[in-house]
Amino acid sequence: MSGPLAGRRIVLGVTGGIAAYKAVEVCRRLVDAGAHVIPVLTEDATRFIGEVTFSALASEPVQKSLWSEADPIPHTHLGQTADLIVVVPATARFLGTYAAGISDGLLTATVLATRAPVVVCPAMHTEMWEHAAVQENLATLTRRGVIVVAPGEGRLAGGDAGPGRLAEPAEIVSAVEAVLRERTQAGASRDLGGKTVVVSAGGTREPIDPVRFISNRSSGKQGHALAQAAADRGATVILVTTTKEAGPVGASVIRVETAASMETAMLEQAASADVVIMAAAVADFRPKGPSETKLSKADGLPEIVLEPTPDILLALSGRRRPGQVLVGFAAEMGQMERAEAKLVAKAVDLMVANDVSAPGVGFDHDTNAVTILGREGTRREVGLSSKREVAEAVLDSVVGLLG
Repeated sequence: MSGPLAGRRIVLGVTGGIAAYKAVEVCRRLVDAGAHVIPVLTEDATRFIGEVTFSALASEPVQKSLWSEADPIPHTHLGQTADLIVVVPATARFLGTYAAGISDGLLTATVLATRAPVVVCPAMHTEMWEHAAVQENLATLTRRGVIVVAPGEGRLAGGDAGPGRLAEPAEIVSAVEAVLRERTQAGASRDLGGKTVVVSAGGTREPIDPVRFISNRSSGKQGHALAQAAADRGATVILVTTTKEAGPVGASVIRVETAASMETAMLEQAASADVVIMAAAVADFRPKGPSETKLSKADGLPEIVLEPTPDILLALSGRRRPGQVLVGFAAEMGQMERAEAKLVAKAVDLMVANDVSAPGVGFDHDTNAVTILGREGTRREVGLSSKREVAEAVLDSVVGLLG
């Protein structure tokens, strides 16, 4: 097995938060990617998830105590042999203890006894996440080189919603891969160093009324993968996204919702960019004159008139700066000749086409398969792969055009 995680020793720390159940999926994904995973659970973590689960899925049995008979100094051994430590979830208590340099258990002792990169994935209620003490602790850890995978917004324990929800397992594993890949490439020249790359991601929402909208099945995963890959290759990255997911490590994030707001953001950011990648699935139509009040069945069937949304890719093409590389995406259902026509009509350098009717391809999957069409008649097929691998293939083609 190849890849940035193959053969790597990963210490997976799990602390006492309700999101601990998601650490099971992180563990599985790391192992599936070839990593050697050593789970370290706090005592409070076992109140939420059983240690037998991790022992069964991970590469070694769970470790919990500083006072193991098998190893008199387990934290030193773990810290010195780890390629990376990731803490999922990282509670407010853990972050405070770590920032203060207090060793009150095996996990905090291990993160203090390592020179390996440490990735923390905070998860807590909104009020805790936004508390000044938590934010100051995070700022302290960030200054010291700790990588933070910020939480997203969504449903929280207790039934309410807001920021503080643990990042999704796929995002966490992607961040771990990025850190290890960058560490492997340290000292080597990165082919997008000094370049600014703007990427769009996600499906736009076009309002019918204040509570309803027209959208599509795009998850934004491919766009996020492209942004992370570009950042790992040394670029300054701006991600314009409709999703609520945490932004890729090292990227600036602009949140938008509609095609109109995405057009505004993309045109503004593209003005000074070296590379523009339009990976978002922009709705083709929007309701003309959406209702300002919620529509009701009692009012009868509404007449919804649709109008075209802005052609953002065409607008970007018309305003591109000299030397800028412009990349479009085309999701088709078996009619790939449409993608070839779009390559010409939009006057882009690359058109990345995929057949979203094929199994495991495109919307809301962790995998994708694409054909990268070039303006000079080039054609590169990328078979079913992870979205990160597809992103790397696209960026390889971009680098070729940058010369």
